[in-house]
Amino acid sequence: MQGVSLEIRELILPDETATLDAGAQLADELSNELVFLHGDLGAGKTTLVRGLLRSWGHRGTVKSPTYTLVEPYEISGRSIYHFDFYRIEDPKELSYIGIDDLMTSDALKLIEWPTHGASALPEPELEIELRIIEGGRVLDITDHRA
Repeated sequence: MQGVSLEIRELILPDETATLDAGAQLADELSNELVFLHGDLGAGKTTLVRGLLRSWGHRGTVKSPTYTLVEPYEISGRSIYHFDFYRIEDPKELSYIGIDDLMTSDALKLIEWPTHGASALPEPELEIELRIIEGGRVLDITDHRA
């Protein structure tokens, strides 16, 4: 598989293993960014996060935080927050989880369905889109840090 970098556009991911591998490769490029993860249901957002977390040494399950809104991880001295705002109807609901403090924390913040909380969120450093296509997925990265 072609290597993943933050300049990649239109990387084809033919299966779950390729998506996990892409997450692992992205892990080498990330530290404390705010990353928005876009894609329809089943596009592979949580699978990408699972690959990233496993590459840093996480051995437990990685599930989408659809009902908990956030799953925190501490791995090898790193803090990671995996968010899923699919069920958010009003961005003001995010105040209940302390979104302002979480967004300013020294942690990697990965947000699925960020459009559901848009007005309560700062601008991301990175956006990753996963699209379902015949034969797999397409991963597209937009780096706003430049």
